[in-house]
Amino acid sequence: MDGWWLEAVGWIGSAVLVWSLLQTELHRLRIINLIGCLVLIVYNGVVGVWPMVGLNVVLAVINVVHLLRMSRERHDSGVYEVIEVAGDDEFLRHGLRVHEADIRRHNPEFVHDPFTGDPCYLVVKGDTAVGVVLMRDLGDGRAQLLLDYVTPPYRDLSPGEFVFGPDGPFRSRGFRQILTPPGMVDPYYERLGFQKQGDAYVL
Repeated sequence: MDGWWLEAVGWIGSAVLVWSLLQTELHRLRIINLIGCLVLIVYNGVVGVWPMVGLNVVLAVINVVHLLRMSRERHDSGVYEVIEVAGDDEFLRHGLRVHEADIRRHNPEFVHDPFTGDPCYLVVKGDTAVGVVLMRDLGDGRAQLLLDYVTPPYRDLSPGEFVFGPDGPFRSRGFRQILTPPGMVDPYYERLGFQKQGDAYVL
């Protein structure tokens, strides 16, 4: 391989590794990091830097193991729990404050009133809160989502599947229809079986 192109491959692999560490979503981070490792395995193998080949092989294996685990957990109801909390729960309000800017980017019309009595839920993985779901009972078996928020690291792992699934709080409360907030940015609901109606979605 021409020396200039070989050098370029090395720099590209290094750039991809650095770029992977800037990702906030864990699944995307692992995929991009794996790609960078594979590029650097080829580069270091060609130039004969075997310690770096070994390092990147180990990192690639670690990434593959984590990606396989994420794939298994994506649809495992035992991984996530949905816990009901009061609207004025301090941990809930702390989470809303910490993620306020990101929440407003995706739910620009959201305003939390902690004293309305609306059902509030934390989506947790182990001892980590990964999401918040707030809803309002519209009567006649209909629920209005006020907020459906997942923190960036877990956003591409579909924890919402367990919120809206057969064992989730909506079904357990007897709701037959769920309406999403209007005007959400980058909604993901079609993947969960919701149908688009205007600027909102209905399940």
